[in-house]
Amino acid sequence: MDCAVEESDIRRALDKVAGIKSLNFQLGARTVAINAPADVIPLAVKAIKAAGYEPSPVLAESKDQSTPHADDDGHDHSSHEGGTGVLRLAAALVFAIGAEALHYFAGDASGMKYVGLAIAAIAIWLSGVETYTKGIKALIRGRLNINALMSVAVTGAFVIGQWPEAAMVMALYAIAELIEARAADRARNAIKGLVALAPEEADVQQADRSWKTVPSAGVALDAIVRIKPGERVPLDGVVTEGRSAVNQAPVTGESLPVDRGVGDPVYAGTINETSELQFRVTGIATNTTLARIIHAVEEAQGTRAPTQRFVDRFAAIYTPSVFVLALAVAVLMPWLTDATWLEAIYKALVLLVVACPCALVISTPVTVVSALAAGARRGILIKGGTYLEEARNLKAIALDKTGTITEGKPKLVDWMVLRSDADKEKVGRIAMSLAERSDHPVSKAIAQGLGLPNQNVEGFTALPGRGTQGTIDGRDHVLGNHRLMQERNHSNADIAARLATHEQQGRTVTLLADEGGVIALFAVADTIKESSRQAIAELKALGVTPIMLTGDNTATAKTIAAEAGIDESQGNLLPEDKLTEIKALQKRFGATAMTGDGINDAPALAQADIGFAMGAMGTDIAMEAADVVVMNDDLRRIPETIRLSRKTHTVLLQNISLALGIKAVFMVLALFGTATMWMAVFADMGATLLVVANGLRLMKPMVDPAERIKRPADGRTVRAA
Repeated sequence: MDCAVEESDIRRALDKVAGIKSLNFQLGARTVAINAPADVIPLAVKAIKAAGYEPSPVLAESKDQSTPHADDDGHDHSSHEGGTGVLRLAAALVFAIGAEALHYFAGDASGMKYVGLAIAAIAIWLSGVETYTKGIKALIRGRLNINALMSVAVTGAFVIGQWPEAAMVMALYAIAELIEARAADRARNAIKGLVALAPEEADVQQADRSWKTVPSAGVALDAIVRIKPGERVPLDGVVTEGRSAVNQAPVTGESLPVDRGVGDPVYAGTINETSELQFRVTGIATNTTLARIIHAVEEAQGTRAPTQRFVDRFAAIYTPSVFVLALAVAVLMPWLTDATWLEAIYKALVLLVVACPCALVISTPVTVVSALAAGARRGILIKGGTYLEEARNLKAIALDKTGTITEGKPKLVDWMVLRSDADKEKVGRIAMSLAERSDHPVSKAIAQGLGLPNQNVEGFTALPGRGTQGTIDGRDHVLGNHRLMQERNHSNADIAARLATHEQQGRTVTLLADEGGVIALFAVADTIKESSRQAIAELKALGVTPIMLTGDNTATAKTIAAEAGIDESQGNLLPEDKLTEIKALQKRFGATAMTGDGINDAPALAQADIGFAMGAMGTDIAMEAADVVVMNDDLRRIPETIRLSRKTHTVLLQNISLALGIKAVFMVLALFGTATMWMAVFADMGATLLVVANGLRLMKPMVDPAERIKRPADGRTVRAA
């Protein structure tokens, strides 16, 4: 099952089987899942066989779900993939060349003609027995597919005395089919490479704390797994021991390794590079991030893009129309022109070969699957060809703030000593000592940002909602918010003004004080990601207007938006408010996308024309509601998706134009010129190979504008800033 033509054929056959609840076709994997009672399945298999196909059962747990098989449209991959098939086609080509040579040198000389006929027949039998078998079945069922067209054309050419040409056409057709099948399989198998990324075995800690290598599929949740340097991570988990650099490119598309230590997540299929790690399993083999990526892309391959649906409908009309045209040429040309019956029939046969819709039908799925694979390799998980095509039409994109534009976690951005006689390092160590004992995110950010040696704290006490206190070097200190300072009468106009300045910038301020008053000020903020500014600039360059929507206060929203380069922002928004804003943006701009990572973003993600979810920090609900998932939370992947969409659209138009243009030229030549069957088969298969090769170009690695290499005139290699 290679294209929508075969899918429709199988679907029609199964429609007649009572008891089938649903069908799930996966063209990329050449499978169909039949949801039906056990006693109905044999009837469904029988119906598929009656339609001319040979179904093979696929194990649900199998990693490779694309069992080779012979289908109804001439793409018999299993018969030609092995060495025997290639040798058989090589022999067929030798016999076809022999028939051509004999005809050229001996002509119709007595005796040699029959030898040539026999050689040509052998060539046709070696290369076309499958085509004939399926072509006859298709004709019996009234289907005009490539097998039917080629069977009629080759038989007709043989009958009217063009036996050398008939042999050569069938041999070339079979060889071209083999080349096309292997080229198309590159696109179909692009995602299968991801399956091999996760090791089949894992080194698991046993109850007696010994280690045992077991199949990854059998590892339970919360098991402790060990990975050595250079090994791939077998399952999703959270690091419990060790620190190492991990190459996450296979899953998230990140170009540089990331540091992973205790508490950090690791994903199946990523590579541990420097030191041994131990981690607790958080996702079994069938539910890892990698497994979900593979499943989502397979689902996406099974959904047809708008252009693909149009091409399928067009091809269903196009092929019978050309068959009728060929029949009209054979019957009417001798009556309307000076052509002989043999000349008219020959032109009609050439038309049949040119008419094959293979290039047209395969041009779209190969292109779409290649683009989906290219996106997945860069950490962009697109859930269907529809979203891949629609991304090029986006006019505006709404962006959540926390976790999307910003890091999503507080960070110490500024601190200052307010007492002139205080030593800055000593003050920092006091603040560090109080902050590191607190579990509050702001305190943790202060401790991490200071990174100074701590001091002994006596009588440490947490003050819920206000801060912490303790005795250091015999003096009582407090580290807390403005409310705590007001309670202790440590606030004044100067401090209030400083706080207002920081708060206008979207910062949270914490104050350190002793009995004498405030000593120092610490400003914590959710900082903008390094990639956000570049992403916003790229979106603007693409003609897409960015708007920030956030639940934070309006002042913070405006400050962060300005830093990121966004001209328009809305703050104090509840989930229903974000939904309303998306609807307003759709009326104002047209096609609008939404980007977010939280549960509160899910309604807006679902309402938008395309929803982008941040996959690394995003919630499951947000990722389910979204149409595109950015696996590494890099906002630059959004303009990259738009560029991929535009490039895919361009390639689709090129392929359709190539397929139809080449056929149109050779149809005119067949009717009014000197097109031969040789030329016809080259036109058909040549066009097919061209569109497949053009579609496969999308699988080339995409390069981020910031990663491009510039070469100055003096020949030096410089990485662009």
